[in-house]
Parts: sequence; C-alpha cells; structure tokens
Amino acid sequence: MAGIDMEDLRKALSRDGFLILGGFAFDASKTSGVAGLPACDPTGGSGFLILVGNAGGAMWEAFTAAPEARDGARDPLDRYTRRCITAIAAHFEMGAVFPFERPFQPFQQWAMRAGGFSPSPVGVLAHSRFGPWAGFRAALVWETSGARHPPEKPATAQRADPTLEGERAGPCPACVEKPCMAACPAKALTPQGYDVPRCLSYLEANPDAACLSGCLARIACPHGAAYRQGREQARFHMRAFTGGHVGT
Repeated sequence: MAGIDMEDLRKALSRDGFLILGGFAFDASKTSGVAGLPACDPTGGSGFLILVGNAGGAMWEAFTAAPEARDGARDPLDRYTRRCITAIAAHFEMGAVFPFERPFQPFQQWAMRAGGFSPSPVGVLAHSRFGPWAGFRAALVWETSGARHPPEKPATAQRADPTLEGERAGPCPACVEKPCMAACPAKALTPQGYDVPRCLSYLEANPDAACLSGCLARIACPHGAAYRQGREQARFHMRAFTGGHVGT
C-alpha cells in the first residue's frame, strides 16, 4: 500500500452516508496501552487513525434503503455500519474498529486527540462544524511495522479533506449563553454534568414528551444546525437510548 488516498476514501465513505471526522498519526511503540490512543501491536510500529462518523441525514437515507433496516433483526444500524465499513476497510487495506463492539475503545478520547471537538453539557462531544450532531460509527486504522512511517502525514490528510480539523477547538468553551441547558425540560443538564438517570426518569414519566422526537437540548445548540437529525432519525435514536421502552 503506497499511502492513504484521502479523497478516494472520503468518496467511498460518502456513498454509504459516512464522513471523516478527524484523524491523527501515532507511534504504537510509544502509545500502546495509553488512554486516548490506539492499542496497537505491542511489538511496535506506527500508523494513522481515521475517525468515521455521520452528521445530518445522509447516513439515515442510505441506511433506511438498506436491507438491515427492513429485516427485523436486532441492531440494524450497527449491522449496516459493520457491513459497509468492513468492506471499505478491506478495499483500502486498513483495519476497522467499532464503538459498539467489545472491547470498547476510547472514541471520545480519540476525537479529542484528533481535534475539532469539545465536551458539551449534553453529554456528547460537539464538533466545530457539525455541533452536537456528529456521531462516531467506526475508526479506520492503518498500521505500519518497524521503522516505516505512514506516507500520508496528518498535514497532508488535512489538505485532502477539510473535515480533519487538526488542532482547531470545538465550539463549547466559547459558548457563554449555553441555551442547551435551559432547553432541557427534565433539568438533566447541570454544572456537574449530564444526569442520565434523571433524563430517563423524565421520559418514562412523560411518554408523549417532545424530547422523544429529538433531544430539545441538542436542538437548542446554535452550532451545526444544518446537520440536525430529522424526526424519524431522531426517534430511532431515542428509542435506542431508552431501550425501546419509551416512545415506541
């Protein structure tokens, strides 16, 4: 493999509704076992990790047209993601890991390492372009061995794809008003963090809550408004969040 053609990779991912959310080079001999970096071959080596995700409705449109969305089996979106990303990884001779498979990997830490993200009061990371609507679906990992290095350095990859943000900061630290916190009817967003049990209790007690068609706190975020989820997409994810017990 001569190198990572970022433009070809971006096009292959976009056909299935995915996009590149960031990436970084690593030295496995120095980072193996370190939180926030890939746990690679302990014998050494180096490589490049690329975060793959979605924002807006492109992935939802591709997924709902796929057989996994209609076969009635469990975890349709995870299965769709695994099928598509595994095929793309094989084509580009890369490895693939997924946030829904054990052992669970530190995707949020990887995103902070890649840049362009910041922690948000809503519990998800917010992206400088996509706001709180960027979802992590996979990571593609290209590893080299010995003294070889990835022929595509991070700076080259950033020039090839503007969604690799490098050191650019996420939007939340500069947000003073924090409209997301006031918009939550459950009062689950506090200065101490996102109170998930309080959120779930509110939804269970209010099965007709507007939140079940999309988290009102996320919708209130002024960043990435063009990438908000549509009603059916939002309800799909809220059903998953509540374990399918609320809002079905």
